[in-house]
Amino acid sequence: MNLRGIVSVTGKPGLFKLVGQNKSGFILESLDEKKIKTVVNISTAKMASLEDITIFGDDGDIRLLDILEKMKAVSSLPDVKKDKGERLRAFFREVAPAHDEERVYTSDIKKIISWYGILKGFPLFEEAAPTPIGEETKET
Repeated sequence: MNLRGIVSVTGKPGLFKLVGQNKSGFILESLDEKKIKTVVNISTAKMASLEDITIFGDDGDIRLLDILEKMKAVSSLPDVKKDKGERLRAFFREVAPAHDEERVYTSDIKKIISWYGILKGFPLFEEAAPTPIGEETKET
């Protein structure tokens, strides 16, 4: 899964693709059908790359990428607008069994499920993640 350049911005719904940068901020394009471009101020906006997001786990943090990969194998997702907390929590126990139930809130689960709904239709969701710079593969 290649989510490089996909970000979440605090206070803005949905996900965005980082398309560039100018002197005042980052240029983002929404991942919805409208493809609205916006500039977020570097000094005031809080952005998080989906590659870097983790959730609290019982024995350490769990990468969002790992949870999204497990969600691919699930046949049906709960509806974040209709389903209540316990159904969402039961689903999340299935895809992230080692998550810390006291520190991962229902709102976090809803956000992850809705992000999955946005991402699953994009080709980058099926692409392999690029190799990090400086990390070389060993040939034997």
